[in-house]
Amino acid sequence: MTPEQAAGAVRDMPVQAAPPPAASSARLWIAILLPILLLAGVMALIVQFDVAERFRDPAAPPTELVSVQRVLLRPEGIVATVLNESPQAVTIAQVVVDDAYWQFSADPGATLAPLRSTTLLIPYPWVAGDAHTINLLLSTGAKFTYVIPVALATPEIDGRNLWLFTLVGVFVGVIPVALGLLWFPVLRGLGRGALDGILAFTVGLLAFLLLDGTLEALESADSLPGAYQGVALFALTAAAAYALLEIIGAWLSKRRASLRADGTASGWVLALMIAVGIGLHNFGEGLAIGSAFALGEAAFGTLLILGFTLHNATEGLAIISPMAKDRPSVWTLIKLGLIGGLPTIAGAWIGGLVYSRPLAVAFLGLGVGAIAQVVVQIVRQMTFGRPVRARFLETPIAVGLFAGFVVMYVTGVILL
Repeated sequence: MTPEQAAGAVRDMPVQAAPPPAASSARLWIAILLPILLLAGVMALIVQFDVAERFRDPAAPPTELVSVQRVLLRPEGIVATVLNESPQAVTIAQVVVDDAYWQFSADPGATLAPLRSTTLLIPYPWVAGDAHTINLLLSTGAKFTYVIPVALATPEIDGRNLWLFTLVGVFVGVIPVALGLLWFPVLRGLGRGALDGILAFTVGLLAFLLLDGTLEALESADSLPGAYQGVALFALTAAAAYALLEIIGAWLSKRRASLRADGTASGWVLALMIAVGIGLHNFGEGLAIGSAFALGEAAFGTLLILGFTLHNATEGLAIISPMAKDRPSVWTLIKLGLIGGLPTIAGAWIGGLVYSRPLAVAFLGLGVGAIAQVVVQIVRQMTFGRPVRARFLETPIAVGLFAGFVVMYVTGVILL
């Protein structure tokens, strides 16, 4: 067959029409939904035949686990929030306080489905300053114990306590950050080497906050019921905060006013990121202070406030250090200070009045992720076009990095 004949045969072949758009869309939806529907069917079969239950020894006792999430001491008695962590329903049959059986009321009820909680009101005449032991007896005879080390009245949600927690947040978060902003005129007079040292000092400060926040979050996550998967919750929120700040930082850096001549982000973008990261960390500090007062563990409250105030005194310097060569307005500095300091007040409110351990882990994760992203941003800024290792071995930067970490460690010791 000649080339001309072959070309003619190809032209004469019938052309298969493309499927209409509607049919193509239907096939796509079937391809998406079919695996999901099959998975749902498999899960329904597992539940229907109760495969795991068939392996259980009928003589084995049921797995029961309850935990006391929070205890409030009110004039009318002890108010305890109890969570059922076991895979089956449990019933709280009796409550024993200091070796004495006490009647109690349960809202919404004494029988708890898996991962459900109830609030027990125990009209026990607790004594301020004393230790009390609460034993919960389930209908199966299982016993769970919770100890109140020092009994102190729980703060009520009223105007007076809101004002006191606000005052604590101002002293611990807002004022220290504001005092750090006053160093801005000093920074403007420094040379390039000194400014590099200050930026490295900021990295040292943030690295300590990163480590401190991670350890605190892991400790809090370990105290959560297993069903909450505390470590996973911490990792998820940290990753979400990191990714969100990366997106925001990239968007801000693409704006014309946010770019330097070399293409890197301007100082106010970094300052904003630092303020957000520090603000989230200070929220966690507010949670710690508020919950300590609420649980009666802050008899040394003044020392705790003084320690956190000193500990946070350098955070304002960390916020403004990337802006040393810029000319921000006073209002810009005020806004950055408020972003870094005001979350302490919100943290104190929540910690002192409506504290939740899962919420604390989530916010600690947000703080850690935000600070990690800020550290990466500053390192990118400091090492733009230069090897990271060689840059951080330069004397001003190495000294600043070490000094920032040491300052935070020394001031943190006061909190012990």
